[in-house]
Amino acid sequence: MKAARFHGPADIRIEDIPAPELRPGAVAIDVAWCGICGTDLHEYLEGPIFIPAEGHPHPLSHEEEPVTLGHEFSGTISALGEGVTDLAVGDNVVVEPYFVCNECAPCLAGNYHLCIKMGFIGLAGGGGGLSEKVVVDRRWVHAIGDIPLDEAALIEPLSVAHHAFVRSGAKAGDVALIGGAGPIGLLVAAVLKAEGLTVIMSELSEARKEKARVTGVADYVLDPSKEDVVARVHELTDGNGADVCFECTSVNVVLNQLFDAVRPAGVIVNVSIWGKPASIDMQKLVLKEIDLRGTIAYVRDHPATIKLVQEGRVKLAPFITGRIALDDLITQGFDTLINHNETAVKIIVHP
Repeated sequence: MKAARFHGPADIRIEDIPAPELRPGAVAIDVAWCGICGTDLHEYLEGPIFIPAEGHPHPLSHEEEPVTLGHEFSGTISALGEGVTDLAVGDNVVVEPYFVCNECAPCLAGNYHLCIKMGFIGLAGGGGGLSEKVVVDRRWVHAIGDIPLDEAALIEPLSVAHHAFVRSGAKAGDVALIGGAGPIGLLVAAVLKAEGLTVIMSELSEARKEKARVTGVADYVLDPSKEDVVARVHELTDGNGADVCFECTSVNVVLNQLFDAVRPAGVIVNVSIWGKPASIDMQKLVLKEIDLRGTIAYVRDHPATIKLVQEGRVKLAPFITGRIALDDLITQGFDTLINHNETAVKIIVHP
């Protein structure tokens, strides 16, 4: 079967590899669509990060580069391993793409997303959605009912957004500022709107600002190159500042703006993955008693996220701006998102 394989920075190859073998307790899935994630772009530009480097196999998958990429994917069950009785061949599904040890203190406490050996399918090994087929343990497979398969490829990043919302402690009636209207920022906004928040979004890209407007996920869309974001947030909140802020860019100047825009005793959630260390003004954190929180992926978020889509509270189709074949992954996918990201939001791949 065809698969996109990471061999090193700027070296992803479409190769023919053996199809994965079904095992007891697992599910075989024919991949329908797979999204290109910002994490994939970080790996391409600066990796290996989550990908285990050559000579350093992952402790759970036991794989090292080259590995098959893709962790935002949907598909249809083609076979069930021994012991799997609550799903059926032909079911449409998405995958919560984890490896965890089930033995460390976080796992035993139910915080499997914080497993000390945690890895992601499609990054740490185990196959991936940028291939024709994948085999995944039943635990991580979620049925999606009648959600279209192309839209379902966005369930994984929407679950990231849902977990960021949960981590924030935000509630209906709060005012949120989101730094960055990339795919994750827009999906965070979609979840916040579904949960009854007022959303302010800061973004430079014309295409992404327009996407925030036409999808209705932001009440206010600010351009930091044309207006003072901090002053505008204070104006919109009667001088109080935002109740909660979400950093979705991994750009230090954006993080700094959030520290100035959040109200005293407010919350800042860092959602983005940083390729290099950030700097913060600790005096602002101290004097305003700001609560700075990290968030990684998701934990038991997929069912609630799927329900948001099934109930029509979040509509995913408008966020898809490109559909491409696997052979065009680099030229029409990675190159567009890295060098022409003002023209695209979410590109999905049909293997």
